[in-house]
Amino acid sequence: MQFDFFAPNRIVFGNGSLKKVEEIAPALGKHALVVCGSGSVPSFILLQIMEAPSIDVEIFRVKKEPDVPIIRAGLAKSRASNCDFVIGYGGGSVLDAAKAIAALMTNSGDIFDYLEVVGKGRKIKNTAAKMIALPTTAGTGTEVTKNAVITSPHHHVKVSMRSPKMIPTVAIVDPELTYTLPPSVTATTGMDALTQVLEAYVSIRANPLTDIVAKEGIKRGARSLYLAFKYGLNKEAREDMAMTSLYGGLALANSGLGAVHGFAGPIGGMFNAPHGAICASLLPYVMKYNVRVLTQMKVGGEIRNRYQEISSLLTGNPDATIEEGVRWVVELAEALGIPGLHAIGVEKFDFDQIIAKSKVSSSMQNNPVALDDKTLAAILMEAF
Repeated sequence: MQFDFFAPNRIVFGNGSLKKVEEIAPALGKHALVVCGSGSVPSFILLQIMEAPSIDVEIFRVKKEPDVPIIRAGLAKSRASNCDFVIGYGGGSVLDAAKAIAALMTNSGDIFDYLEVVGKGRKIKNTAAKMIALPTTAGTGTEVTKNAVITSPHHHVKVSMRSPKMIPTVAIVDPELTYTLPPSVTATTGMDALTQVLEAYVSIRANPLTDIVAKEGIKRGARSLYLAFKYGLNKEAREDMAMTSLYGGLALANSGLGAVHGFAGPIGGMFNAPHGAICASLLPYVMKYNVRVLTQMKVGGEIRNRYQEISSLLTGNPDATIEEGVRWVVELAEALGIPGLHAIGVEKFDFDQIIAKSKVSSSMQNNPVALDDKTLAAILMEAF
């Protein structure tokens, strides 16, 4: 058995850990590019903390999911201000933008030189600029991953820059930063986190270390996502979801994902919809058809056993069937108010284009079984 396991140099977890920035930042540089969102989580808290170590700050705001022009603008700002490290403070989109900018700060060329699928896919030669990742949502786990998801408006698709050299230097995960998330954001980001630990557990690249974190993430997410959605100030639920997100990031960085995320990238690039809502719509039916194909092929007994174990973790019933696990996911999505794909603008005539783009995605290659076009269409139809 052989495998690699990538992670940041340091992970800091716990309520109030945002204050650790004052201690950590001075060792990374003197002039920070602070990449943050449009203001749902006030940036002044972070800026006040950074006053003590006397670090110069340049703020770059990311007001939507990152695309090629945004990354180019952030890189230009970092160079014009002579920034020497990056602090990403926000949700998954903000942190992905921060990671891409940090990588380009130390590597020559344009972003298209490094993007997968639609770009040249060149390897990143130099380690990215040092970075602190501060997630304010519990979803993508991108604070500990080696890729950044970027939209190419010209190609209408989301693709990745990917390299172990992009992993943030330090990840600070403070569950208190998620307390004020609106229920809808808690729901969609939480479903993304749950999807990631679940897909990582059945990925063809799963290994003993990713199995450990993925199973723990499934357990925590299953017991706490609805509670965090319903009671935003529930300390235990918010901690569980922050941990689920962190585990999801660690798992996907080392085992990859599957067909849900294989679909989600192209759909997200074609339609303006929360990534987690797309994942939630697709998850139960990818589970269902993965198992159906494996059963028809009379192979993959271990994967079917893993899906049964997932069902047990989701439902809390050790004897739960895979079908009961699928039904549990459907019912959770309904309880969280997440609609089907039709609600985000997907039409049935889009299926062929979605399938064509999904088949070449990196996540689809890690799905536990190859799915033909007919099966992919059936998944989209049920998620519709």
